[in-house]
Amino acid sequence: MSANSPDAPLQLDIVLVKAGRIKIRYPAELLHDDGTHVTVRAAWAGAGVRDFGFVRFEPGDVFTEHYWRDRWYAVKEVRGPGGVLKGWYCDITRPASVSEGELVVEDLDLDLWRSADGKAVLRLDEDEFAESGLETTDPQAAAAARSALDELELRAREGGFETLLA
Repeated sequence: MSANSPDAPLQLDIVLVKAGRIKIRYPAELLHDDGTHVTVRAAWAGAGVRDFGFVRFEPGDVFTEHYWRDRWYAVKEVRGPGGVLKGWYCDITRPASVSEGELVVEDLDLDLWRSADGKAVLRLDEDEFAESGLETTDPQAAAAARSALDELELRAREGGFETLLA
């Protein structure tokens, strides 16, 4: 299939910015964009294996990533090479922007993990968030970030999490 074929999947570069610098850039296949909610699929873009203790991201993992232009988070469904669901990694970010073949989000340090069975829900990197200084430099963004983390945690623990991804 040629790159110009109407059947060729549309590609976006996902650009994760942190503290004003590009943290990572990787290609992804655009699955859906309704003007607010953008869904892409991408292979694990990290170098080698990343072991968090509660989950390992490794070559062969596939991420179905959900971004919103009006929400302060991104939700990434993680599956192993055989398609087995590992869980969902959620980044607290400023709302996404899409233009000129790029989807750009600014990582605000806070994260949430929900295991595949829903039993483990972990708030992550709150120390990094505190050290970032965002609460001083942009208190409104800091409040939005904390509110987004609280919302995701509540949904992950009490229901409605999967409806975010529909």
